[in-house]
Amino acid sequence: MLRRFTCLLALLACAAAHAVDIPVYGYRVVHAYPHDTGAYTEGLFYKDGYLYESTGEKGSSTVRKVALRSGETVQRHNLPARYFGEGIIDWKDRLVQLTWQSGTGFVYDLASFELRHTFRYEGEGWALTRDDTHLYMSDGTPVLRVLDPETLEVVRRIHVTADGAPVTNLNELEWVDGEIYANVWLTDRIARIDPTSGHVVGWIDLGGLFDNSQLPNPGDDVLNGIAWDAKHRRLFVTGKCWPKLFEIQLVKRPAR
Repeated sequence: MLRRFTCLLALLACAAAHAVDIPVYGYRVVHAYPHDTGAYTEGLFYKDGYLYESTGEKGSSTVRKVALRSGETVQRHNLPARYFGEGIIDWKDRLVQLTWQSGTGFVYDLASFELRHTFRYEGEGWALTRDDTHLYMSDGTPVLRVLDPETLEVVRRIHVTADGAPVTNLNELEWVDGEIYANVWLTDRIARIDPTSGHVVGWIDLGGLFDNSQLPNPGDDVLNGIAWDAKHRRLFVTGKCWPKLFEIQLVKRPAR
């Protein structure tokens, strides 16, 4: 009995040490840019000087190309009213978009936003990102789907955990230096995920970045939207209907 108790204590100590090992990052605001307060941000990425944004809500869902410095929408596509727009990502000359509960995705021409075709998937669609070979999709569960970018079929799944526990509500995604950054819906945190193991290797705490209590719907208008400018190494974040999009630098906090 004593030996079993000692082993249990050792396991608990190991788990506690592992929990301490996950680093937490704060932030420093580098710049704040205008953001459309009518944009219920669901998907976001940066490409060639512009932000590409997908907005939600049935009847007002859009795909937009947005000038970074002015926040002006320079190109826009309106979704049919029955769809709730979700994550987007580019692949070659295409733009791929999910919808929330319709099981329907759209593939557009990246330059014109003209619809090329639709595709189907099971469950909900929340967000998309990509590396050089695959797309990564979230659906609100702790499991990320890895998609073939040409067929849009699932080729494998990533089970996301932190300290051995599943991480739910994984929302907007961004590929940053070999990691997947994921907004954790209804929190001020972003998970930094190892795409090979699924382990959370860091947390980004964006508490205090913006006080959404001043917005008309603070319960809904939460942090959501991550974009990475790999060339200039700039990280952008925003939220649903926020008036600002922030360029931030991460600041590692001391270990606990």
